[in-house]
Amino acid sequence: MASLPKQIESEDQLDEFLSTPTPELVDAVRGWEGRVLVLGAGGKMGPSLCWLARRALDQAGAQASVTAVSRFRNPAARRWLEDRGIETIAADLFDGDQLSRLPDARRVVYLVGMKFGTSSNPELTWAVNTLVPAMVADRYRTASIVALSTGNVYPLSPVDSTGSREDDPLTPIGEYANAAVARERIFEYCSRRNETAICLVRLNYAHDLRYGVITDIGLKLAGDAPIDVTMGYFNAIWQGDANALILRCFELCSHPPTAINLAGPQRLRVRDVAEQLARRLGREPQFVGRESSTALLSDPTRLVQRFGPPCVDADTLIDWVGHWMANGGPTLGKPTHFEVRDGRY
Repeated sequence: MASLPKQIESEDQLDEFLSTPTPELVDAVRGWEGRVLVLGAGGKMGPSLCWLARRALDQAGAQASVTAVSRFRNPAARRWLEDRGIETIAADLFDGDQLSRLPDARRVVYLVGMKFGTSSNPELTWAVNTLVPAMVADRYRTASIVALSTGNVYPLSPVDSTGSREDDPLTPIGEYANAAVARERIFEYCSRRNETAICLVRLNYAHDLRYGVITDIGLKLAGDAPIDVTMGYFNAIWQGDANALILRCFELCSHPPTAINLAGPQRLRVRDVAEQLARRLGREPQFVGRESSTALLSDPTRLVQRFGPPCVDADTLIDWVGHWMANGGPTLGKPTHFEVRDGRY
């Protein structure tokens, strides 16, 4: 990757940087052939991941295509991808006929999932997070699949620990988190049954400047709203790093599946991040609640040992978010609800 920008001033610059491949990613995709199919490509991470993959493949001289699949409820996301030369297909993965008509692929990135709205519509959450994985795993049984999971599959960890590790029991609280565990178990079952090579990537809070826990804290400050510190700590990883590592996780696909935590290696304190942003924004933070002895934390040691640390560290990310917000940068209006401790989303 090129040297880090001092600041990011526009969405065009942000998207460009998010999709600039690292030399390590270019090396990783060298020799790829066939199709890379990205399912659920219309969400927060999908568009930049597709463009990142396309650029890395081009730089590597690899003979592979990238196809983005989504319902594409937002036509702008589809145009954004097509303007960058990425094939798009609109499909509802609940529909077996539509799924069967999707093109074959050597590699599948699975980004489909449902989190928010679980409390009011739990049956849809379970359907999205279990039925669709079973259908996709059967359709692409001969492919390698990198399936996005979540750090929510773990229970809360003591804040004086390094966080949950891949071998820890999956005993979370709440319907969403348990449906996420079920999603993993479905992929694991299909992998064992069909000898499909799969990697389960347990992501804990990716960020670009338009969304993420740090942006949520900045928005609280900008609106003079109180910041709840009960969930006192969190992990954060730059979305560009997260996307690059998701693609590199094809190296880890195996049967039965490999699970790996994808998170920033620094444990961030909500109060400290708020005070750092407040200085940038010229605000006085208001805190409510009392820091609990536990938080949603993941230990990414295995990831860092395999692939190295992220390119963007937490202090840089916090500084970028502060500058972005101080200069009126747009946000997505999609809060993370990182404060939730009872599993009700």
